[in-house]
Amino acid sequence: MTTPAHSESSSAHSTIIAGPIVRHCDVSQLNFWLVTTTACDFTFNLFNEQSESDHSLLFEVKLSSSEELSDKKSKSHLKQIQIGESAFINLISIYAEEHLPDNSIQENNLVESSFSASVFPENTVLYYDILTSQIDKESSDKTKSVSEGESITGLQDLLYSEQSLPSLVIKPKIEKLLHGSCRKPHYKGDDGLKQVDSVLESAVTQAIHSKIGSEENTQSTSNIERPSMLIMSGDQIYVDDVAGPTLSAIHQVIELLGLYNEEWLSDDPAVTNSQELFKHKYCYYQRQHLLPNFNKNTLFGEKTTPIFTSVSVHNHLITLSEIMAMYLLTWSPELWNRVDIAKPPANLSAPLQEKYAQELKHITDFYQGLYQVRRAMAHIPVYMIFDDHDVTDDWNLTRGWEEAAYTHPFSKQIIGNAVAGYWLCQGVGNAPDKFTQLLEKHNNVFSEQGYQHKDDLIDELLAFDQWNYTLSTSPKIVVLDTRTQRWRSESNANKPSGLMDWETLTDFQQEIVKEPNVIVVSPAPIYGVKLIETIQKVFTLCGKPLAVDAENWMAHSGTANVILNIFRNPRTPPNFIILSGDVHYSFVYDVTHRFRKNKAKITQITCSGIKNTFPDKLLTTLEKLNKVLYAPYSPLNWFTKRRRMKVRVRKPNIAADTHLLNSCGIGVLRLEDGNEEVITEFITSQGKMVEFIQHEADDD
Repeated sequence: MTTPAHSESSSAHSTIIAGPIVRHCDVSQLNFWLVTTTACDFTFNLFNEQSESDHSLLFEVKLSSSEELSDKKSKSHLKQIQIGESAFINLISIYAEEHLPDNSIQENNLVESSFSASVFPENTVLYYDILTSQIDKESSDKTKSVSEGESITGLQDLLYSEQSLPSLVIKPKIEKLLHGSCRKPHYKGDDGLKQVDSVLESAVTQAIHSKIGSEENTQSTSNIERPSMLIMSGDQIYVDDVAGPTLSAIHQVIELLGLYNEEWLSDDPAVTNSQELFKHKYCYYQRQHLLPNFNKNTLFGEKTTPIFTSVSVHNHLITLSEIMAMYLLTWSPELWNRVDIAKPPANLSAPLQEKYAQELKHITDFYQGLYQVRRAMAHIPVYMIFDDHDVTDDWNLTRGWEEAAYTHPFSKQIIGNAVAGYWLCQGVGNAPDKFTQLLEKHNNVFSEQGYQHKDDLIDELLAFDQWNYTLSTSPKIVVLDTRTQRWRSESNANKPSGLMDWETLTDFQQEIVKEPNVIVVSPAPIYGVKLIETIQKVFTLCGKPLAVDAENWMAHSGTANVILNIFRNPRTPPNFIILSGDVHYSFVYDVTHRFRKNKAKITQITCSGIKNTFPDKLLTTLEKLNKVLYAPYSPLNWFTKRRRMKVRVRKPNIAADTHLLNSCGIGVLRLEDGNEEVITEFITSQGKMVEFIQHEADDD
């Protein structure tokens, strides 16, 4: 893998401080996300490749966030959200029907088999450029002038060798995709997202050399190794688990960009706004003293209990400005070159200074790898869905937790800030058309004067029920929201809620009826390790579900029965592939029905984490116990909800005595022979390829 050359001088003063990230792409539309330090208009150029060194311009689109300058007749548009004095999120949507009319095929000498009227071509390399033009302040005559800005190609580390422009390929037929979850910046392991860059570099280089060596345009052949997409299935950021050096960088970014101040109602009258928080003695490593509590009734009377339950809550992010800065620092290297985290904040105790120094080593490794991460995300469509750490640990775990969290104004605002950050930096790019009305309705929340009516936005985001989405691929991809539409227990407020309620499960079933094959993205595995699920059940029965993160599909009888019945229903697809994360280890199960003529095949693929793992010794012990207690003929299997299903494990080809892989990295799914052959691989963060292979005698 070629590591991008990067120096502070190369792009230290770039207007573009995050992105571009390629988001939802299909034959009708292309979407991009990027953040700039000034209000910009954009020019989007799309090119077709004529040779390895020559690109033919297909079309050019001028985009403006200004109502006066924008083309109201154009469907292509720019949505610009100001989140600070010098911070603007830009959502660019380009629609094919306006820019590829019938005559464009002949005018541009395009290959008819690849291009047709009003659609973007499939399996063809499309090169693109995004150029900024800065909107200068109003002059004395109340007009605005526009000055030339920069091209994304000025970010030299954005391109692979032999490229002059970034590229993407629309591949709706899924032959290969990448997936993973759980990326904690200060975890000691390497960042698995760098391996996405390695895969793309190999595919791009191979495609270029394939074309050089061929007289004919073999686009579809040369791009076969290029993945259709990257799917991240939860915990893309850790709002509730933040390293001291990262928090220091966040506060410097807030000041650098003028990210907006906010106020709140707090139990502590000394901390009621952002500036008071940042100056408080508990700001670093001691935020548990500032976060809200609630009074819980027990057998021994009332007990004061924290609402936020993460074991690493001491640096839990609170303000929207902190969360937005976290996203900028997670996706891009730009701002790391403008902050200084070498020295810990003042007044830290000696143990905390030592902890800061240890975290600094891991954070330094993390941000040095962000050049590769940004380059990768500019070359492949990226899809995401939240899990708990994107908002807070144990988010909506029980009805009791929800009642405590959403009735306290401070905790509600903290959660709402995290959901707003997810909306603007992750959710909106998955299915842009779903969010058009929401963006227009709350456009006035973000302005030059700061946040306006943000409480109304938070109320609507917390009530929003369209975070799930589907992709019109082959097989069809259905991405589940397992966080906000839960099946809450009416009998016991402390009992874990079902990951989806009856209504949303019914909608899910209707979405997949009569599909021959389907890929389901569920942040938590539907089929997990039986012993671990049993331990979670025991803690739940003891009234301590929060102690073991008791979130699995089998924890709630209603949800478990409905999802299993969906799999048994003859009208639902005969072939399911389930992509999951959450658990911080990776495994693959092949599931079939017992005692039925139904020939449905289910492959549960769990890939976790991108930059996180499970405690190694504990996982080894649990796997050994699981193998003994839940052996194929163990009577304990009849006490599980999966007793009517046969589960066969696949083992990683690097270890014959284990089926759980405990490593940072990224998952690879390959489909062959008309989706009949499901090949599951894992690229470790060190670049080692591991394949999960089925052995005849290995049942769970």
